[in-house]
Amino acid sequence: MPHVPLEQLLDKSKNSVYKLVILASKRALEIAEGQPKLVEADSSLKPSMVALMEIASGKIKCAK
Repeated sequence: MPHVPLEQLLDKSKNSVYKLVILASKRALEIAEGQPKLVEADSSLKPSMVALMEIASGKIKCAK
């Protein structure tokens, strides 16, 4: 399983753990419902991990 550093994720969510959790959970639900993945990810990875990888890579951004 790939490791995504928390510091990198917090930078993308404007240093708010709350915003990070909300963003990742919404995106993970979208992926679980069949939305295409925005990053190259193994099919064995859980949607939550894929969502965190997308946030870390800058494909998903936090609103305000």
